[in-house]
Amino acid sequence: MKERIVSDASKKYSKPITAVSVLIPVVVAILFTVRLPNVAPLDFLPPIYASINALTALILFIAYVAIRQKKIKLHEKLMKTAIALSMVFLVMYVAYHMTSDPTPFGGEGVVKYIYYFILISHIILSIGIIPMVLITYVRAISKRFADHKKISIITFPIWLYIAITGVVVYLMISPYY
Repeated sequence: MKERIVSDASKKYSKPITAVSVLIPVVVAILFTVRLPNVAPLDFLPPIYASINALTALILFIAYVAIRQKKIKLHEKLMKTAIALSMVFLVMYVAYHMTSDPTPFGGEGVVKYIYYFILISHIILSIGIIPMVLITYVRAISKRFADHKKISIITFPIWLYIAITGVVVYLMISPYY
């Protein structure tokens, strides 16, 4: 009976998770090619969305500590907050890039290679984290805590890396804005 419940929950969310996981990167990629005419660049957004990344990293860490201390309700609230912050970040990030030309990185030498390594790993992992976060979340709300824990030990460090490297990328490129 339990296997049927697990299977039903997996089937119920499988298509929406796949759709969202494909649509978000595709829509973001398309929107990156769009420049809104007659709209002032939203130059004030990068430090705000970098701060949102920093706050997300902090919340993820506190949520990890909360669950280790068996503070389940606090963990749940913090994780919902981290998801909401990630969505706010994405909207701001896209809005900035739809109104502003890309900023080239001006660093040279080893720093340039470090910057591009961090940037590329950040971008690739940020695409891959979408289904991981959704699956992790669905397993929690479906009360499949053993399965939730199995994927969360992978999801958490990747999401934390993405949040932290988002701040690092901003700090490295901010002198060139």
